[in-house]
Amino acid sequence: QLQLVESGGGSVQTGGSLRLSCLFSAFTLDWRAIGWFRQVPGKEREAVSCIDVDDNIIYWPDSLKGRFTISKDSAKNTVYLQMNSLKPEDTAEYICGRSDFDCSPDVSSYDHWGQGTQVTVSS
Repeated sequence: QLQLVESGGGSVQTGGSLRLSCLFSAFTLDWRAIGWFRQVPGKEREAVSCIDVDDNIIYWPDSLKGRFTISKDSAKNTVYLQMNSLKPEDTAEYICGRSDFDCSPDVSSYDHWGQGTQVTVSS
């Protein structure tokens, strides 16, 4: 069964760091891209970053590139999101999704999602 499991969320103060993990099951090995999204209550899910099987990487917006770093360990079936210099506005539930297409900020490009991991940044 297709499955993605996020972990690594938590509560930190402004300026802190967290590393999120997205572990995907063996049945997802034919994926094209894994994306990280975030969502706060009452708002739409928004794209954060994406990595594809060729290690092409995108950040949305591009300015996140200085604080967030996406990477993957294919041997461990895991995609990571390292988040540094966290700000209160980064507070959200972070969710990873799997896609058969190139990286896209469009949620409809992703056909499977994890349950999410909560990130809370206090000032």
